[in-house]
Amino acid sequence: MRPTHGGGVVFKLTSEGPRYLLVEASGSRGRWVFPKGHVEDEETGAAAALREVSEEAGVRARLIRRLRPAEHRKDGERIAIAYFLLAYAGRTTPLEKRRIRWLAFGEAIEALDRGKSRRILRSAHRIVTATATGEPRGHRTWAMARRLARWLWRGVLFLGWRRLCFSRNGSGTR
Repeated sequence: MRPTHGGGVVFKLTSEGPRYLLVEASGSRGRWVFPKGHVEDEETGAAAALREVSEEAGVRARLIRRLRPAEHRKDGERIAIAYFLLAYAGRTTPLEKRRIRWLAFGEAIEALDRGKSRRILRSAHRIVTATATGEPRGHRTWAMARRLARWLWRGVLFLGWRRLCFSRNGSGTR
């Protein structure tokens, strides 16, 4: 189904690791959310996400990829939010007066009050950290499996060599 809203999970890489953009929810002091808003006529979810990030936070961003959607009901109306992972590309003048925060992953998880938002941030963080370290998804698991296989193979070769040496004359010498 067509999304009714577009939202952005904006990140920027710093020397301390990735930081994620949260904006204060409109009409709710102290409640932190991802920038998002209505998809206008003839607008895509991605275009709405980029526009909302600019209007609400004064941030220019580049589209990286689509994230999982979120859906809920508000006042009986279905709200389908298409979320996108966006990379920070600079500042612009915001159209709204909202406070913004750039938070580390753990701080952002704590600041978000909805489980759906936390799940979206977790999936975005997996992509960002895999990209930032240059490791494809699952790389560490495969690297460990390769090391284990090499270790086992070396053990098999060593035991086979020892068996061969000891079986020739029973003394272990050639």
